[in-house]
Amino acid sequence: MAARTQVSPARAAAFEVLRRVFEQEAYADRALRAAAAELDERDRALARRLAFGTVQRVRTLDHAIGALGRRRVEKLDASVRAALRLGAYQLGYMDGVPRYAAVNESVELVRAAGPERAVAFTNAVLRRVAEGLRPLLEALPEGSAHEAALKHSYPDWVADVWWRDLGAGHARALMKAQNEPLELVVRLVRGHIEGRLDPEVAGAWHVERIDEAALADGRIWPQSLASQLVGLAVGARDEERTLDLCAAPGGKATMLRGEVVAVDVNEGRARELSEAARRVRATNVRVVHADGRALPEELDGFDRALVDSPCSGLGVLSSRPDLRWRAEPLPDLQLELLRAAAARVKPGGTVVYSVCTINADESEAVVDASRLEVDETLAEEWPRFRHPRRPEFLQTLPHVHGTAGFFIARLQVPSRP
Repeated sequence: MAARTQVSPARAAAFEVLRRVFEQEAYADRALRAAAAELDERDRALARRLAFGTVQRVRTLDHAIGALGRRRVEKLDASVRAALRLGAYQLGYMDGVPRYAAVNESVELVRAAGPERAVAFTNAVLRRVAEGLRPLLEALPEGSAHEAALKHSYPDWVADVWWRDLGAGHARALMKAQNEPLELVVRLVRGHIEGRLDPEVAGAWHVERIDEAALADGRIWPQSLASQLVGLAVGARDEERTLDLCAAPGGKATMLRGEVVAVDVNEGRARELSEAARRVRATNVRVVHADGRALPEELDGFDRALVDSPCSGLGVLSSRPDLRWRAEPLPDLQLELLRAAAARVKPGGTVVYSVCTINADESEAVVDASRLEVDETLAEEWPRFRHPRRPEFLQTLPHVHGTAGFFIARLQVPSRP
């Protein structure tokens, strides 16, 4: 009898992540943190790529497995489904992975987790997938929004939004970009770091890897270029008071100067926010656990406010692979939060409204509905990031700027007559 293939630690961890995400609705990053806790740095990186890539590409993978395996994926046992997806991802999207490793280790995962009768089935399907997957993927059309959604593995509604807001060419490029990892960027809090200083966003450094010791010590904070741009757009000064209405996990709040009141509605996230402020020694930040739409009366008279609102997250799908399958627009909540923040700012003060999404319904439409005056000097300060249709705003785009997709507007609270 031939010796059975041993499953690598990285593939075993990725398999566990897939099962938790699709069977228990776990968040991919948290599931990976648990599954890969005992792995070394190299295996942890491979587990991340396998798990995140498979979650991102699952719609396309399921289509291919169904077509080549002649069995509807949703009808399969959960362990078989996860193993087929993991094997197919390696066969279709990872160069340098030996075919036998992708097939045999996926089969062994089923042998360990599923019914014995499923082993031969999994082996047969993966061998057919190995022969036909790449030609099938290359032949998938992308002429329409829904064709592109299938080819690049997005929900149809996301493709519809991007087709509408960006046009077909930019929408396709954005889909491709958000299936690949973005460059690592950190904010330098204090001290020195190895890397490349960004020429436009002060304090942002492009790095090859996260220095875990520097992170633990609060000397750096992992934060995309676009996220740091939001913090800089607020323009907080030492003598001013700033309200950050949706502040967790704290990257932007801890950038701000002067007195900062950082609010979050979730008690657990408020604790994380306090820990972030402590770690980076942001002693000017006071954390308040409250609903931003119903703040305590004494939180009033601010010079500035930041509303980095909850949103569909369509600008951060590269780093949050499962988000595309659970995202939903939140324009009503966003407008409520923006109006609530403006009500707590002094006449003549400013409110920065930002969302980490690429969706006009959650960005310029919310600003227009607020009826606040737009401060157009923001776009003059950062011309490279001007919104493609509304030049008074900023809109970073992953396929254009190489960073997360954020909409940013700076608004004026009217002076009293």
